[in-house]
Amino acid sequence: MSAPTQVLFDEPGPKARRNNIILSIVSALVLAGLIAFIIWKFADAGQLDAAKWYPFTFSQIQLVLLQGMAATLKVAVVASLLALVVGVVFALLRLSSKKVISVPGTIVLEFFRGVPVLLLIFAMFLIFGNTIGAFWSVVIGLTLYNGMVLAEIIRAGILAVPKGQREAAMAIGLRPGQVMSLVLMPQALRAMMPTIIAQIVVLLKDSALGFIVTYQDLLYQVNLIGREYNNLLPTFLVGAVLFIIINMNVAGIARWLEKRLQRKATAPVGAEGLSAKTVA
Repeated sequence: MSAPTQVLFDEPGPKARRNNIILSIVSALVLAGLIAFIIWKFADAGQLDAAKWYPFTFSQIQLVLLQGMAATLKVAVVASLLALVVGVVFALLRLSSKKVISVPGTIVLEFFRGVPVLLLIFAMFLIFGNTIGAFWSVVIGLTLYNGMVLAEIIRAGILAVPKGQREAAMAIGLRPGQVMSLVLMPQALRAMMPTIIAQIVVLLKDSALGFIVTYQDLLYQVNLIGREYNNLLPTFLVGAVLFIIINMNVAGIARWLEKRLQRKATAPVGAEGLSAKTVA
């Protein structure tokens, strides 16, 4: 049996491998030197002194950081749930066979998906801030942008389901609404779950933009502490660690949910499958 032909990639020879190793070593040394220079500059400015880290031993500072984390999670959870609802609704609008429904839905989707999320948050606060406050300004801005992105993700998942699934469901007497809710949508959500979770993580990170409209989330509190105690670097490092912890927990929940959905998808279905009541 002949070896597979290398069309797009040629195996590097000894000289190329040697050059790659040298380039990797030089790149690593340059990166290490850059990191060392940055650390030296911060140390020279006194940002790495023990006194700069001492405020984090205060119970009041710890409480403020926890309150900031709670505010960040609150806005992220509410915006994620609303974005999922908006995503499902606009995905169905775009998939509608009636142009009077799909065309306006597409125009609205493309508009909000094309506007930067920061501008949406800021616009919501400028227009409705006195009525709805900073929290809902952030939530609505995040919902409008991420909901439209999720709509495209869900729509792609529905279109990726084999056409035979729809035809088989229609053949046994299911109505179009039942086909979508019982057959197509569950499969699409399972298939696109990793992408949906990734977008929710993006939403969580974008929630930090709330400090622009004075929403007192984690970034707002970190900035406040850093300016008050003149320890911006230690404070932002602590804030970064807290954000990483939050994102790791979200990713862990996502992996658990994905495995659970996969187990349910591969579980054997009983002979009754779809009851006569469902088909009717």
